[in-house]
Amino acid sequence: MAQLTMASETATAVIDMEAGCRLASLQVYGHELLVTEGPGPIHWGSYPMAPWAGRLRRGRFEYEGVAHAMPANLGAHALHGTVFTQPWEPEDQGVFVTRLTPPWPFPGLVRQRVELHQDRISLTLEVHSDEPMPAACGWHPWFRRRLGGVEGSIEFEAGYMELRDDADIPGGRRVIPPPGPWDDCFGDLSGPPVIRWPGILSLEIDSSCDYVVVFDEQPGAFCVEPQTAPPNSLNHAPHTVYPGEPLVATTSWSWKQDG
Repeated sequence: MAQLTMASETATAVIDMEAGCRLASLQVYGHELLVTEGPGPIHWGSYPMAPWAGRLRRGRFEYEGVAHAMPANLGAHALHGTVFTQPWEPEDQGVFVTRLTPPWPFPGLVRQRVELHQDRISLTLEVHSDEPMPAACGWHPWFRRRLGGVEGSIEFEAGYMELRDDADIPGGRRVIPPPGPWDDCFGDLSGPPVIRWPGILSLEIDSSCDYVVVFDEQPGAFCVEPQTAPPNSLNHAPHTVYPGEPLVATTSWSWKQDG
């Protein structure tokens, strides 16, 4: 069974296990919130990112003095981890799992729990390892910019933005967030970002993650991506996962009718 459908009184969610355990569809009050198809696996649905999130500079990182290379899938860079393109298996009700395998050099697994409620969908991501390894994780949702003919907007306040360098990768410098459009990582958020389609609904994106990447440079869609670390974090003080001590992230998307 490649797909699993969950339903509540207000929403229906479809999880595609063959396509990286992504939310292939999320309908709320009859409105499809997600982009449901695209030219490649990067561009549609909402998928988990692990064992890193965002861009990895030239697909390379070093850990404990050993250099590693990941396949490039965005120009010269490696993007969004490995698990969003591989099949997952059901482990329990609403729980799915996939192994970390080559080209990722460290054995382990990633687990995702999906819970659909009347007013929200809750996701939990766990990155486990059989030996110490660097890691980051998060989610990459592609939201439709227009619902019911209404243009949506993203509302959030952040204390800083990670400044991108000439390769479009944060280089460690933080600045006051400028006006959009953005393809950028933000931190020190004053509260959860909200997507609002006036007169239709609002969607609050809460998360345990310290960072969010906002992408709104396309006319038909935008992305609000909770991440445990900025892009290229494997090369800048990465989080270390130990056996029995997984990296865990949660996000909850709550909806309300607007007007």
